[in-house]
Amino acid sequence: MVDFSLSDTERDIRDWVRNFVQRELTPLEPEVLRRERAGERGLGKDELAELRNKARQAGFWGVQTPEEYGGMDLSAVMTALIEVELGRTFVPFSFGGYADNILYHANEEQKQRYLLPTIEGQRKSCFAITEPGAGSDAKNIRTTARKEGSEWVIDGEKTFITGGIDADFAMVFAVTDKDKGADGGVTCFLADRDMGWKSEPIDIMGEWDRMPASLVFDGVRVPEENVLGEVGQGFALAMQWIGRGRYLLPARALGGCEHLLEMAVQYSKERETFGEPIADRQAIQWMIADSAVEIEALRWLVLQAAWQVDSGMDSRHAQSMAKLHGGVRANEIVDRVMQIHGGMGYTRELPIERWYRDLRLLRIFEGTDEIQRRTIARNLIKGHASVGGVLG
Repeated sequence: MVDFSLSDTERDIRDWVRNFVQRELTPLEPEVLRRERAGERGLGKDELAELRNKARQAGFWGVQTPEEYGGMDLSAVMTALIEVELGRTFVPFSFGGYADNILYHANEEQKQRYLLPTIEGQRKSCFAITEPGAGSDAKNIRTTARKEGSEWVIDGEKTFITGGIDADFAMVFAVTDKDKGADGGVTCFLADRDMGWKSEPIDIMGEWDRMPASLVFDGVRVPEENVLGEVGQGFALAMQWIGRGRYLLPARALGGCEHLLEMAVQYSKERETFGEPIADRQAIQWMIADSAVEIEALRWLVLQAAWQVDSGMDSRHAQSMAKLHGGVRANEIVDRVMQIHGGMGYTRELPIERWYRDLRLLRIFEGTDEIQRRTIARNLIKGHASVGGVLG
């Protein structure tokens, strides 16, 4: 028998996060909207730190951070459940005690300077691999690093770097051997901002917390002890970062879709046309029904991908399926919810247009729809995955 129920521990953690969202985050939504529409950050740094400290006082810190670093070291399934709950609000919040997974490849000295301060929230990193000509094709990196004495000199430009505006150090990927390229010729460097790189924000249709940056490295000198991992093995690290948790992106979108559908159901019962609530109209009922089915399908795609991670399986195929379905369906659902709300849905009096813009990004970042389709199809054609999935 297949058991789809949550354990008592999973349910307790899920419920704690749900209550935290309802108690601490949801009441902030009107002010967050006001600020964002004024071109300001939804949450200030001090406000975000205060919220994270409240969670930490309750023992909620470092969701997937190993226990040896003070974290909770929760499973992938539990982390996905948490992301769903956080996704039920558009308030830009994530729990503290986190560091990029590839930072755990740091040596002991680097851990003291970068990993531990990042976990504690004293430092902020950014992952710098995407370039104007190397987005989906990450192997096409043009940024270079040449060795001069005991230093590496980095030249190049990175673009659409999430967190690049505020980061005080970057994990920057550069070609150190042009002949080898991605096959042993790309190296990852820990480059502090005060080493000379500069960043400029890129104006987007989303909000401050999503705003990326362009990074410019013009003769930036990085000491050789700041190589993360081994020289030439940076591309493998990059793929570890990119594939660390694609299932978490559609998990958060899932929470948003649940909340949006609840809004649509409630509004359809309140809004009347020709003397009857629009909930009685078949056209509205079908939009609600289709959305509910797609939400449920997404839930199981996300949880199956997370379960595969916890089981030590190669979950890349499942994660690509979850991300593709999540990106496409979430955009269809928010569009239906806006349609159900009619003209009011298109106004800024309601937050639907905010969700509309936010969810659109899911089809682009950390692997576009087209890249996910390419991955899924290639896996099936080459026999790396079967149509029957894990059940055969």
